[in-house]
Amino acid sequence: MHKTSIGGQAVMEGVMMRGPKEIATAVRKSNGEIIIDKKEVSSVFTKYKFLKIPILRGVISFFESMITGVKCLMFSAEQADLEDGEDYKPSKFEQWLDDKFGDKVKDIVIYFSVFVSLIFSVGLFILLPTVLVGWLKKFIVSAPVLSLCEGGVRIVIFLAYLFLVSRMKDIQRVFEYHGAEHKTIAAYEHGEELTPENARKYSRLHPRCGTSFLLIVMIISIIFFSFLKWETVWQRMLYRLLLLPVVAGVSYEIIKFAGRSDSKLVKWLTSPGLALQLLTTREPDDSQLEVAIAALKSVLTGNKDDDKW
Repeated sequence: MHKTSIGGQAVMEGVMMRGPKEIATAVRKSNGEIIIDKKEVSSVFTKYKFLKIPILRGVISFFESMITGVKCLMFSAEQADLEDGEDYKPSKFEQWLDDKFGDKVKDIVIYFSVFVSLIFSVGLFILLPTVLVGWLKKFIVSAPVLSLCEGGVRIVIFLAYLFLVSRMKDIQRVFEYHGAEHKTIAAYEHGEELTPENARKYSRLHPRCGTSFLLIVMIISIIFFSFLKWETVWQRMLYRLLLLPVVAGVSYEIIKFAGRSDSKLVKWLTSPGLALQLLTTREPDDSQLEVAIAALKSVLTGNKDDDKW
């Protein structure tokens, strides 16, 4: 089987695929037409090779993925007719932004969205569990036990968040495209001709999915944070924020290693990540598979060595 480095992301009524040289976002418009936006891969790794050192490369890749993801989401929202209709009129604030920043306004929105997403994620999944478990210090004096409780609360909050989000109708559509992305990549890795019929038979779960990465971050954080002392709430939050990039970098390396291995032990260790994808993916229909296939075909170079994992 050909393990590919090509990865993707579900967007509004579409799929983004990132290949070795290009990024393609395919979106199904309301009239049935598939629109594809292609851009060259732009990364700081191209200019600064030394940044590819283990752990650091994971942190940088995470931020680059977030920025790319937001850009693709904005494109999909525009193309899927979910945002601006023909009678749409910008608000005074939007008009002020356009007058003030011109063509740069989209970049400002993108980076602001990434910033807000990071603040929300860190607050909900890192800081909130720390504060909640801090109330147990009166009853538990062992720092490792407190860290284990904190990790348990963090995972419960994460699972509850995914479950609640998965109940939203619009998000369910996105999760169907997420499943289409996985099935299409699996068909490509197995050397199949890229058709909805061939892609349909593969699992909607994929071992190298970003959902698995998030779960590994949760688990690695439990290990790292267990070595920290439980001082004041502000000290605890500061220490965790400082360690978070390291946790993300180590998690990235684990995903890279697991993706290369076919051992039964690695498959067993990564099985919780696959189980979690039962929440973040849905079975797609053929029209959604067509969109995912269009995106994937757009980033293939014709040489499988270019996208070898």
